[in-house]
Amino acid sequence: MKDKVLLFINGDPPKSFPNIEEYSLIACTDGAFHYLKNLNFPLDKLDFISGDFDSHSGSDENMYEDKFIYTPDQDKTDFQKALEIIAEKDFKKVDVFGGSGGEQDHFLGNLTVAFGFKDQFDIKFYDEFSEYYFIPKQFAVTGVKDKMISLYPFPSVENITTKGLNWALNNGNLNITSRIGTRNFAIEDEVFIQYEKGNLLIFVGKNYL
Repeated sequence: MKDKVLLFINGDPPKSFPNIEEYSLIACTDGAFHYLKNLNFPLDKLDFISGDFDSHSGSDENMYEDKFIYTPDQDKTDFQKALEIIAEKDFKKVDVFGGSGGEQDHFLGNLTVAFGFKDQFDIKFYDEFSEYYFIPKQFAVTGVKDKMISLYPFPSVENITTKGLNWALNNGNLNITSRIGTRNFAIEDEVFIQYEKGNLLIFVGKNYL
């Protein structure tokens, strides 16, 4: 049963699209709408397009105006406002494309927005280098042997232990001001991670070797 949302936001356009048949709802922010159009994405499959429409050109997009949701609040990002709309529809899983690239303050802002919704949604970001997301205090990821695995504290993690990574952690601590866990790689097909306190992002990248 499909229960996932596909959301495009205004970072770097994806190199390829996922199977849209796997999603129950497909949406984008107004900035992402333009690259979807240029990449010949089937725009009729979009369920809504949200944003303040400051980048709306007002030309052939007008045929999709019935899908526009105007969200002019300048105190929130378009990503945040799109997630609020999705929350009203009771979905729990959101795959996000376009979360990285471009201006790096946008990338950091997108991570901060995702952090604010991490207890409400299972949010996964995808780009041409990796997939990345916040993980719970006990977590296993499979099918990752020889892939780059980076662990990034947000902003700190206490008593973290890992199994299946080349450089293992054993009741260690991570903190963005002193020690982070980036550029590791999986030596087993399954990597297990547990920690006692804090918040942790995992980046699962392409093959390391």
